[in-house]
Amino acid sequence: MPDYKRGLLDTSVVIDLPNPTVAALITEAAISAITLAELATGPHATHDPVKRAERQQRLQWAENTFDVLPFSTEAARHYGHAYALVLAGGRKPRGRLVDLMIAATAVANDLPLLTRNPKDFVGLDSIVQVIPV
Repeated sequence: MPDYKRGLLDTSVVIDLPNPTVAALITEAAISAITLAELATGPHATHDPVKRAERQQRLQWAENTFDVLPFSTEAARHYGHAYALVLAGGRKPRGRLVDLMIAATAVANDLPLLTRNPKDFVGLDSIVQVIPV
């Protein structure tokens, strides 16, 4: 199994932590501010008070556990490239906007992207290393 020093975790991976596969792949993990935004919606997406509390706890844990990388000007430039690659591959980027922003954050920070949903990033292999978890 390859060993990477640092990697960017997709939201799907953060939701699934702890995951021994992630620990075996990287020694340092970061997340995108976009992932925090996705996690922040979680408590509001359920009427179940127990699930709401669990999701709020996951958000606060992520905020305190990981380096949070901003969606920077450089990431915005890479986002445009990612969008074009998805279009060129015959796919519709509309439903993938958040995924593309996370991928662009990985590219801007020269990090591999760890995800449980590699199909969300099909066509981006020329700009970001996607590592299925």
